[in-house]
Order: sequence, then C-alpha cells, then structure tokens
Amino acid sequence: MGVPKRRVSKARKNKRRAQWKISAPKLVSCPHCHQLMVPHRVCQNCGYYDGRQVVNID
Repeated sequence: MGVPKRRVSKARKNKRRAQWKISAPKLVSCPHCHQLMVPHRVCQNCGYYDGRQVVNID
C-alpha cells in the first residue's frame, strides 16, 4: 500500500487546493420567452421545457 515518504509542505498543499474554484452557472436563452435560464431545466419564467409547457406559472 502506498504511504507518503515525506510530509507534504504547506505551499504544495495550498497550490493543489487553489485549483478548487466555484464557477458561475451557465445560462442560455429560453426558446419560448427568451429569458435567461439554466440549460436542461424548466424555465422559471414561462414553465416550458423541450417545447411544451410542463409547469403552470400563474
């Protein structure tokens, strides 16, 4: 079983952890109402998904 031979320095550990960043969600235009929405989700503005209404928005 692999065991570390030497302790990992703080600098090396922090350089590795620096790559964990949060990214902004990708947004696309809704084909029905043209509002920005997250892809592959029901539009929060009109309730349409894949060309048909799946949620009634009052």
